[in-house]
Amino acid sequence: MTSLNSLAFERLIKIMDELREKCPWDKKQTIQTLRQLTIEETYELADAITDNDWKGIKEELGDILLHIVFYAKIGAEQNQFSLADAINDVCEKLISRHPHIYSDTHVNDEEDVKKNWEKLKLKEGKTSVLSGVPKSLPSMVKAMRLQEKAKQVGFEWDTKEQVWDKVEEEKKELFEAIESGDVNKMEDELGDVFFSLVNFARFLQVDAENALERTNKKFIDRFTRMETEALRSGKHLHDMTLEEMDDIWNSIKKK
Repeated sequence: MTSLNSLAFERLIKIMDELREKCPWDKKQTIQTLRQLTIEETYELADAITDNDWKGIKEELGDILLHIVFYAKIGAEQNQFSLADAINDVCEKLISRHPHIYSDTHVNDEEDVKKNWEKLKLKEGKTSVLSGVPKSLPSMVKAMRLQEKAKQVGFEWDTKEQVWDKVEEEKKELFEAIESGDVNKMEDELGDVFFSLVNFARFLQVDAENALERTNKKFIDRFTRMETEALRSGKHLHDMTLEEMDDIWNSIKKK
C-alpha cells in the first residue's frame, strides 16, 4: 500500500511540474491568487464531511492535496522551501509533540495528550495557550478552538449544568441590554450568549458549527419545498400571509 501511495504522490508532483511549465493558467498562479481557491476547497471538504459524502470527501481531499503540492512548488521556485522540507517539518513536529509514543512520557487518555501538546507548544516559544488560532477562522469555529485550548490549562467548568447556568446568566444580561436600547451592549451580550451556547455544545460533545450547518441545510430544504408547495396552489410566498406559510411549513415538517 505504501508503494502505491508513493507512486500516486510522485505522479501528482510530476503533473504539477508539467502544468507549471506548460499551462498558461498554472504558470500565472501565485500564493496570493491560490489563497481564496484553497479556502473554497476547504469549505467544499467541510460540506462533504457534513453530508457524510465519502465520494465527495475523496474528491475534495485530492483537490486540497493538489493545492499543497502547488504551494510547495511555488515555494521551491522562490527558494523558500521544498515539498520535502514541509513534509519533514511536520514529521519532526509530530514526533516531538507525541512523547508518549516516541519517548517515555506516560498519558492516561486523550485529554492528557491535548494538555501535553499545549505545554510543548509553549516550550517551543508560543507566548499564549491561545496562540495558533487563526484570526480569520469563522467566529463559531474560533470560539470552539479557544475554549478547547483554555480547557488544557484547567480553565473549564466541571459540569454541563454549570455551563447552562452561564447560558441563562448571559441570556438575562442580553435582555437587560435590550431594555437599555443600547445596540453595542446588545451585540456584546448576544455574542456572550453565542459563546456560552458553543461551550454548552462542547459539553454535550456536539460540534456547534456542524449543528448549525445541519440546521441551515434543513431550513433551505424546508423553505424551498414550501416555495414549491405554494406554487402548486398557484401562489407566491410574497402574496401569502404568515399563517398560510406557517401551515405549509408545519405540513412539511410532519412529512
